[in-house]
Amino acid sequence: MKNWMRRNKLHIVGAIVGGVAGYLYYYFIGCASGTCLITSKPINSTLYFAMMGALVFGMFKKPTPKTT
Repeated sequence: MKNWMRRNKLHIVGAIVGGVAGYLYYYFIGCASGTCLITSKPINSTLYFAMMGALVFGMFKKPTPKTT
């Protein structure tokens, strides 16, 4: 488990940063009418931004060298 967390720390940090950003987006901007799919509920916004944060931060991960 510890080894997995060490290998994927950028994804984990990205998910946390994205989740916080998603909640803040919902709280300050949000959707007044309630018809917006992502920003109408805080859980939708938080999960969507957490996923996007993990993907974006994961792009900066250095590839591991293959040993054959």
